Amino acid sequence: MIKGEGAERVGGDLEAQEWNSTRSWVAKGLAAGERIADVARLRGGWTSEMRRLTISGPDGRRALVLRSFVKPFYVQHAEGLLSREAAILRLLGETDVPAAALVDVDAKATCCDHPSLLMSLLRGTVRVDGHGAEQRADLLAGQLLRIHQVEVTAETRPRTWQPWTSPERVTLPESTGRPEIWRRAVDVIRQAPPVYKPCFLHRDFHPGNVLFDDGDGDGDDVRISGVVDWVETSWGPADLDVAHCSTALALLHGVPLGMTFADRYVAAGGQLAGENAAHLYWRLLDALAFAPDAEKVAVPWRDLGRSDLTPALLATRLEEYILALFKRYS
Repeated sequence: MIKGEGAERVGGDLEAQEWNSTRSWVAKGLAAGERIADVARLRGGWTSEMRRLTISGPDGRRALVLRSFVKPFYVQHAEGLLSREAAILRLLGETDVPAAALVDVDAKATCCDHPSLLMSLLRGTVRVDGHGAEQRADLLAGQLLRIHQVEVTAETRPRTWQPWTSPERVTLPESTGRPEIWRRAVDVIRQAPPVYKPCFLHRDFHPGNVLFDDGDGDGDDVRISGVVDWVETSWGPADLDVAHCSTALALLHGVPLGMTFADRYVAAGGQLAGENAAHLYWRLLDALAFAPDAEKVAVPWRDLGRSDLTPALLATRLEEYILALFKRYS
């Protein structure tokens, strides 16, 4: 998935990481004369371990990406997650969405040491730095619209969306000076979801799951070269994907950019809920899943160089974002 930036070499094969069975599984699927020549760990992931495998053979070298679930929670749910991602990658292979090509999957770890999925490598790198963030936000909006336009049949339609938090599960920040804002936000998501027109969702679309390529490297021709991590793909409201990317942009780059992403999506041709109350519901349903301090997403972002994203800064940005949502939509 990720080329170049964010890779760390970890050895010539997978045996040193006690992945003997996984290595054998990969090797059995290679063409005659090919072998695993090198392995590099890819940084920036949270749910799974990602490795770039350099494959050497008679026709030269090529690269694959191996995703493996090793954390107990994700191992428990790996069959559903990886089977869903495999099906989605097959589906997207017939579209213009820049997704990886599926090579193989072992969702039950029947052959591998851990549940794993093997796919092609996409060009580009994850960009979470501040330089060029406005331009990238426009590109993100256009790409998200194209994802929402993916057509499916009754057989290929992904599962119905699921919320990532609930009023009972929201953890309020202990240090907040405005607890009433948080309680008000929780009250909003106690309501039933607004009526919506469903579409194909990535469901975890944010800058950390998008690869950018700038061609000759001068930064003037930046483009999206890949969209990764399709394990949460769902069927639901476009507002939910827009809300998730909006929250991430607010945390990464500040509240103003997060607040403009929905406008950028509409400017690109997208359609969102017409009522302010519906906007507020979807945006808060996503934002509250990051409470109290967005530490879950901060870890991979820091791995990618954003050491400035301290728990205190993210907690402040999250609260200011929620306040901005109320000011605009209530």
